[in-house]
Amino acid sequence: MEQIPDVLVAGAGPVGLTAALELTRRGVRVRVVDRADGPAVTSRATAIHARTLEIYEQMGLSDEILGRGQRVDGFTMHRNGRAMIRFGSGYDHLPTRYPFTLQIDQVLTEEVLRTALAGRGVEVEWGVELTGLDQDEHQVTGRLRHASGREERCVVPWLIGADGGHSTVRRALGLNLSGESTETWLIADAVIDADLPRDSLHWIHGGDGTVLMVPFPTPGKWRLVDTADVAQSDDPRLVAERFQGKIARALGREVRVERPTWVSVFTIQQRMIDRMREGRCFVAGDAAHVHSPASGQGMNTGVQDAYNLAWKLADVVRGHASEELLDSYQHERTPVGEVLMRTTRTATALIALRNAVAPIALPLGLGFLDLVKPLKRRVERKIMTTMSGLALDYSASPLSLPSGNGDGLLPGHRVAWSARQAAAHPGWQAIAAELTDPRWTLLADAGQGTGAAAVAAALDDVIDGHGAAVSVRTLSAAPVGSCGARPLTDPGRAVRTAVGIPEGGFALIRPDGHLAAKGSVTADLDGVLREVGLRQAEAVPAEEV
Repeated sequence: MEQIPDVLVAGAGPVGLTAALELTRRGVRVRVVDRADGPAVTSRATAIHARTLEIYEQMGLSDEILGRGQRVDGFTMHRNGRAMIRFGSGYDHLPTRYPFTLQIDQVLTEEVLRTALAGRGVEVEWGVELTGLDQDEHQVTGRLRHASGREERCVVPWLIGADGGHSTVRRALGLNLSGESTETWLIADAVIDADLPRDSLHWIHGGDGTVLMVPFPTPGKWRLVDTADVAQSDDPRLVAERFQGKIARALGREVRVERPTWVSVFTIQQRMIDRMREGRCFVAGDAAHVHSPASGQGMNTGVQDAYNLAWKLADVVRGHASEELLDSYQHERTPVGEVLMRTTRTATALIALRNAVAPIALPLGLGFLDLVKPLKRRVERKIMTTMSGLALDYSASPLSLPSGNGDGLLPGHRVAWSARQAAAHPGWQAIAAELTDPRWTLLADAGQGTGAAAVAAALDDVIDGHGAAVSVRTLSAAPVGSCGARPLTDPGRAVRTAVGIPEGGFALIRPDGHLAAKGSVTADLDGVLREVGLRQAEAVPAEEV
């Protein structure tokens, strides 16, 4: 007998696939439908930023994705035959294992996600369109139309709309995108012989507008963005000739642009909705907010939406948390869309460079910036703060509980470390492995003397009551007495100090790696678990998690 899915996901792009994979990784039954005939063959998005790479590591996909991509850690600006400046990566204030952007075709990212999802027994149903929905307080009824014309009613407890900018789910829920249309740009994917470093994006300014060049992992292949001449020709060879002339004039040397494999003209939309949940339905990604592609934020933000939602919904579906936990999804993610509306608007204006004075002032300003290295470094840090997604915190979230302990990490912030720290310290290596567990993580200091027995008993209570939802680890080199918590080695107390865990204290880390709370194991832990919405449920064997 076929099992009824817990969640229907509409849309099989990176956002829908991420949501579906994370739900299935947590034991939730999922059905994924998409109105397209099959997987996309052209790539809209190409950039994966550092925070999204961290998410893919937690999902167990980072090695596969890294192996298919092109690492980029520079942004070079050209004008009048010379490179004016190259901005490097500025991650020194944003510790991460991935201090770069990965350029990879969206079709390859989707393939990795689909393969992982299929490995868990879920195949995308292509040619199945969600045409409408109804819901009540107990369930959602989705109306589906198959490619054959057959109509179907799919009744599920929950529904996620990851069906893009023209979302049927958003319209059915009465959620309106508000904002504006701004620039119209032309993009093309082509092989180019231009002798440019492929570890950098290239912004090229000539007398006839600007061109942005973005490397693909395929040798010689670039994405070209023209911000001025947006008339699409029926003959791709004419588009190639136009790009070739512009790039050659700006670089001051001959280049060769082959016939593009894809050409598209699009109007940049800067729009979003004011809420991302309506009853038992949710929207994520472009269904909730659309932005300029200028800084490569769209897909990254959508994947982060899906990741944020999936672990919360899974905890509710499996009985580990109350439904109030789901309110934190839109509380945390709607402000992200608001910030991106501002930052992507600024990035769009900088790339298009329509100000008449800018071409004159820009070389002078960039020349000065290149000479004053500390100032240049500040600019690089600002760029990475905006683009990488690493500066995002959930300190205002209802899941970030006030801590009387002001040392170390603050609730709402990522538990983060650099590749250098991971290579030098086994504690950070252990944390990296721990965060691939789809559950919450409770890190606890085992205490000393007579207090150790009380700490051990309290941790055992958590294991007994919440073990299916919470992984309990003690920061020690060996098991602590009769306590059932597994030890997590932390020589030199590096992790303990960075997070700020005192003797007999704990840190509760959300499944997405953000700190939720800190406190005393014996005095605060029970209340914290209740306050973040966790509740005792029947234990599920670890193999099923």
